[in-house]
Order: sequence, then C-alpha cells, then structure tokens
Amino acid sequence: MSPSVSATDSLVAARYRLVDVLARGGAADVHRAWDTLLRRHVAVKVFRRGADPTASLRFDNEVRTLAGLCHHGLVSVYDAGTSDRTPFVVLQLVEGHTLRERIAEGPMALEEVRRLGAQVADALAHVHANDVVHRDVKPSNVLLDEEGRAYLADFGSARAAGAGGPTGLDRVVGTPSYLAPEQVRGEEAGPPADVYAFGLVLLECLTGRREYDGDEVEAAVARLRRPPAIPDDLPEDLARLLASMTSLSARRRPGAAECARVLRTGGSCLDQVFPVLLRDEEDAEVPQPRLSKRALLASATALLGAIGASWVVAPSEPAAPPPDSGITAPGAPQQQAADTAVDADQPVRLRQQGTNGR
Repeated sequence: MSPSVSATDSLVAARYRLVDVLARGGAADVHRAWDTLLRRHVAVKVFRRGADPTASLRFDNEVRTLAGLCHHGLVSVYDAGTSDRTPFVVLQLVEGHTLRERIAEGPMALEEVRRLGAQVADALAHVHANDVVHRDVKPSNVLLDEEGRAYLADFGSARAAGAGGPTGLDRVVGTPSYLAPEQVRGEEAGPPADVYAFGLVLLECLTGRREYDGDEVEAAVARLRRPPAIPDDLPEDLARLLASMTSLSARRRPGAAECARVLRTGGSCLDQVFPVLLRDEEDAEVPQPRLSKRALLASATALLGAIGASWVVAPSEPAAPPPDSGITAPGAPQQQAADTAVDADQPVRLRQQGTNGR
C-alpha cells in the first residue's frame, strides 16, 4: 500500500516539507521533514489511509500519551493534526540508531549498560509516575542519539495504569520475547510488567542474545517454565537487580526509579532498595506451573490464537541487523518492510531541538 502523503508532496499542513522517508511501518510512515516556520528538521509520522481501524486508535493513543508526558528521555511531540484528511504527528528528530542495532555489534560493557539503563529507567519511572504503562519495552523501542543518550519510544500500546480488568488471552499486548509472566497468563499489565521487560532488555545488552527466543508461543510460554539465566560473572548488585526485575511475582520487582538508583550508584544502595532475593524462595512463593504436554499444547494454541487475532500483539523482534543496515542516518538504506513492521511504526529517533522538555 502506498503512503497517502509522499515525499514529493510540497507541504504537510502548509508547513512541513517532507525530505525523505526514514521508516515504513504497518500503519504509518516516518519522514524527515523541514519545519518551514521554525526552520528546523523534525520527524513527521504520517498515518496511512485505509489502515486497520485498530491501527488508527494506536496512532492516536501514541500521540495523546506522548503529548501528556514531558521528560528528556522521551520523544517530544511538536504538533499533530490532519492534512488532506490524513492524520500526522510531528516529533522530535533523533539522529542515531536503536538499542537493537547496538546489541547487534555484540555484548555491551558493564558501564555502558549501567549508563544507558539508568537513563531508560529514569524515563520509565516518569511514565509510571504519570500512571501510564508502556507495555512494549524492547530494544527496538530504545533510541540512542549520536551523543549516546537513550530515549524510550513507541507508546502506541501504552495505557493508563489500572485501566480496565484483565486483558484476557484475546487481548495480549506486547512483543512475545519480552512479555511479563502475568501478561502471558492473560492478566493485567501494570508498571511491574514494564520492569520485567526492561530487565530482559538489560540482560540482552550484557549477553548479546535474547533470553526467550523462538516463535511467538515458545518465546512467551518459556518464562513460565524457567527463569532467565543470569551470568555468574556479573557484579553482585547487577545480578541481584536483574533477578528482582525478572521475578515471576510482580510485587517482588523493584520500581523503575529504584532500578535507576541501583544502576547509577551500584551496590552502595542495594540493601536499601530491595532485600536479598533468593531464586528458590521466589519459586516457592510463586510455583512454576506443572504443565502436561497436553495442557501446554492447549495453552500454546490459545495463545497463538490470541496472537493471530489481536492486532496489538507485536511479532517477535527480528534478529538484530548488521550495524550498517536500518534507518539510522541520512543517506543510509531503508529497512525492508518486513523488518520495520514493528520497529518503524514508532516515534522516530531524535535530535535535541531546543524545546524538547529537557
């Protein structure tokens, strides 16, 4: 399906001149554009006409959620409206790459993980403090600018904390490799679900590999059968933090602000943030489900049906591309549509542009 507004059109909303396409997603395209009024480069995300109605709601949800948040670790919304009957949103432009692309280069150093992790945790704490749950924290939704600053992006799946009841298997939200156990069970996803996903992201940064891989069902169900494998050579504070963040029990996970504190200060505040976590105590409190092959097959079939029926379930993240692929910088080749079905349909990577809420 061709975009309804192309880079050859003169102006969007009589103001934004589209320069080139940065990304193509399932429901919207992201363009680099020039703001002719304020004379600065911006990112203009243009919704495609004829897209699924649910995609339109997701697009609108992202705009409204981001507009209600103000933090230096989040994308700023500059403008939104409709041009030629086509919805659009103008966002802060980031030059750089995603955390997924950074992980493709190999495991990251401890200090880099601590620094970037603390930045993302700060942004996530701000989101939670405003009663919003992201519900799709993953490496491709963490953007890194040219100066190494991290930003949490893509709020299309976000919702108010505590809104509604359990999602049910027909409304599973998120990316299977990063779903929290309660999401896999079809329960309500609150801030602890974001912390769990963020813990898996940090672990992936350190190891260079996804902890729960495979197809959608395998990746989602695996965490109910085994905890993530935390490397033995990690410093005590980081190992304990990851163990707490990925606890099967949502109430045993630290808050995002506490995660930022440990990542930034290390072991000096560890005992004050949360008690020693013993994995066997956790497993005794929240027993692992004893699933027969027949029961596991039935659960997997139900989950697969939910994934197939519900638009809000993102496919498993594709394997990280080589560093020279993707949509990172001006002149770089665009990602193929299959690769950007999830990643590109998000707030585009940012550049600090004056009024960014910092």
